[in-house]
Amino acid sequence: MITKRIIPCLDVKEGRVVKGVQFVGLRDAGDPVELSSFYDGQGADELVFLDISASHEGRKTMVDVVREVAGTLAIPFTVGGGINTLDDMRTILRAGADKVSLNTAAVKRPELISEGADYFGSQCMVTAIDAKFDEELHSWRIYTHGGRTPTEWEVTDWAKEVVERGSGEILLTSMDQDGAKDGFDLSLTETVNNAVSVPVIASGGAGAKEHFSEVFSETNADAALAASIFHYKETSVEEVKKHLREEGVRVR
Repeated sequence: MITKRIIPCLDVKEGRVVKGVQFVGLRDAGDPVELSSFYDGQGADELVFLDISASHEGRKTMVDVVREVAGTLAIPFTVGGGINTLDDMRTILRAGADKVSLNTAAVKRPELISEGADYFGSQCMVTAIDAKFDEELHSWRIYTHGGRTPTEWEVTDWAKEVVERGSGEILLTSMDQDGAKDGFDLSLTETVNNAVSVPVIASGGAGAKEHFSEVFSETNADAALAASIFHYKETSVEEVKKHLREEGVRVR
């Protein structure tokens, strides 16, 4: 049986880790290198680093910071934000990342996923999907540019598209739940999980260790990601894993 993964996320802006609610109202959460080393020591299974303003600001990911963070880690490391070409992917992977995460660039040019999968392998390709519920659609719509720009894509259609193009994993963030701390969006997570054959990482809404056991018991998510509750020491990776073991969830 596959063990579930717990993944802290570093949303980075101007060299600092930040966190907001529903992608706005950002506040400082610390130094990315220090936090990365801390989470590695805490027993995190992986780490995600997202340069959250790179696509919006039309610039590249902060490679020097990525290199510094990678130097502190013994766990898999995913980097996203401002990755627009095969050369960008190569630069990030050479800087020490194990996987690259595409969001805005993939929606703009879905072929980029295929190019990355063909060259580096699907295991290196993560597609980050930011989804918000649309009352007219009665489903979730995809947003780009750090949650600023709505698209015409419906969430399951886009999820199937990225997997067909070679994405090996989906990082699924509920914009409605992001920063709300009242639990993961179980309906969104299970809807996407049922639509694809690759691992799905649930993101957005974690506010307590119980939310992790809930998402694993109520959906088939392969991993759960959180930011603020770890950054601000409201709980820890160790506490979450201890709780999951007590609830019968297999973790590393």
